[in-house]
Amino acid sequence: MTAYALLAITHAGCGTLALVTFWIAGMARKGSPLHVRAGKVYLLSMVALLTLALPMSLMIIARGGPGIAIGCFLLYLLVITTTSVWLSWRAIRDKRDWARFTGPVHRGLMWLNLASGVGVAMVGLFLADRMQLIIVSFSLIGILTFVRMRRFAAQPPTETRWWMRQHLSAMLGNGVATHIAFLSIGLPKLLPWLAGPLFQNIAWIGPLGVSALAGAYLTRKYLRAPVSAAPLSGSSYPASTP
Repeated sequence: MTAYALLAITHAGCGTLALVTFWIAGMARKGSPLHVRAGKVYLLSMVALLTLALPMSLMIIARGGPGIAIGCFLLYLLVITTTSVWLSWRAIRDKRDWARFTGPVHRGLMWLNLASGVGVAMVGLFLADRMQLIIVSFSLIGILTFVRMRRFAAQPPTETRWWMRQHLSAMLGNGVATHIAFLSIGLPKLLPWLAGPLFQNIAWIGPLGVSALAGAYLTRKYLRAPVSAAPLSGSSYPASTP
């Protein structure tokens, strides 16, 4: 067994665990012990998955040829997924401290999303010989993430439950990444007749549409009547009840 094959098998195992625990956390009552425990396992499995994805992407690039564009795209997906994993975690840890949440790591990821978004758009336009539409379309996620993160870091929020909004938004991003990986890679291996180009396009674009609908529903359910207050002096915020 090659090193790449071993990485791929381990990566698939982490992805399966991530998919299962994502739905356990999503279906559990928010803030319940089950939700918290499943969420922790999910994030840990995502960290392991992303760690494995880095050498796998570099190996694909090293092969040369068409693999260069695909490998660059996978590195870009690594950036935007790492960002959503970090944001979903720190939104809970730093819910009383907006300044800490928007500190150096937040700003570094913000600029990295912009650079990688622009870079992968160039790859899609001038280097890729397949998946061009998907690559260029997905480049907008990094650019828009930069805009959203920079806007949020510009001044303290007036909404006391800002952390909940950030957590939900990031977890939806995590869900998109998890389900795209399953639908585009895992499911076609289980059901080979789904491996055609039409299903592949659905597998990449479909989760984005579902996440938009889910985001509207969750925002209405958990942030329907946000409590607002004037920005506090300093960086600390009072505790909020989930």
